[in-house]
Amino acid sequence: MVMKNKKTLPLLGKILQKLAPQIGAKVVIEPDWQIAGQIIFKNGRKRYFRYSSLDLNPLGATEIAKDKDYANFFMKKMGYPTIPGRAFFSPAWSRAIKSSRNIEAAYRYAGRIGWPVMVKPNSGSQGRGVAKVRGRQEFYRALRTIFSEDRVALVQPVIEGQDYRLVVLDGRVISAYRRTPFSVVGDGISSLDKLIKNKLRLFHVLERPATIKSDDSRLANNLKKQGLTGRSIPARGEKIFLLDNANLSCGGDSADVTDEIHSGFKKIAIQLTKDMGLRLSGVDLMIDGEIAAAPKKYRVIEINAAPGLDHYVRTGRAQEKIVEKMYLQILKALEKEVR
Repeated sequence: MVMKNKKTLPLLGKILQKLAPQIGAKVVIEPDWQIAGQIIFKNGRKRYFRYSSLDLNPLGATEIAKDKDYANFFMKKMGYPTIPGRAFFSPAWSRAIKSSRNIEAAYRYAGRIGWPVMVKPNSGSQGRGVAKVRGRQEFYRALRTIFSEDRVALVQPVIEGQDYRLVVLDGRVISAYRRTPFSVVGDGISSLDKLIKNKLRLFHVLERPATIKSDDSRLANNLKKQGLTGRSIPARGEKIFLLDNANLSCGGDSADVTDEIHSGFKKIAIQLTKDMGLRLSGVDLMIDGEIAAAPKKYRVIEINAAPGLDHYVRTGRAQEKIVEKMYLQILKALEKEVR
């Protein structure tokens, strides 16, 4: 649980409270933690939410989407181009299930597919624990970090391209945006340590929650790979990328492409959402090229059954309207739904 703090409250509760009166509904939020709530509709129906999870998608489909390895299996089986890789288990879990797919096996697999590799927690979110690693020491450190919170880790080859998220609701693409990793831009005066702290401070001022901290070991590792340290002073206008994943919760930046997306990518995201048994989803794609062009070479990174839009909504008034319109549609759908 997260301690009560108005500057880090999830978006969902606040936006539902704002929109519910438009359809005669009421939202009750649990007061101590303010992360869970109840929606009471004028017809007497009650629905619930927690963080960014709504009472909308079926439970089974949601559980599969949460598990990246299972989701990858089913998406691949249905013919979607996914990112290859394998799941490996923490020491305790590999012993419990009598599996040889332990951390040593994971290291051997990484060597076979070729360095660098990406490692990520199987059920994690918000980019926690995701790292690009280039050798034994980094690999073991990264997997031990993952296993401190998740008993399953994924090891995958590095796939280059443009990272996009498409948000789908009931057969329509509601929004799409390109994501780039956490970065800072030099001013020719400030050290990287100062630039990083200034950007994190800005996130706080903008009430933009971010899981990345200034002492995150991945920042120092990425600087080292670029021949830099926290004391280095980048030139004015020089952009320094600090993480390998583009998750917005880790401080990544977004650029709205909702009006640019090619109809082919819309069809892919809509059909994938349907095939995975979901009504609402965030479809993450790695595209070799631009999303405005017809689909050619791309991979499905993952599908999210509870796409958090806290960061997206803060990129502009147009995006705020898109999100509000989407959640108003969701409220209406929940009110009419018969169970």
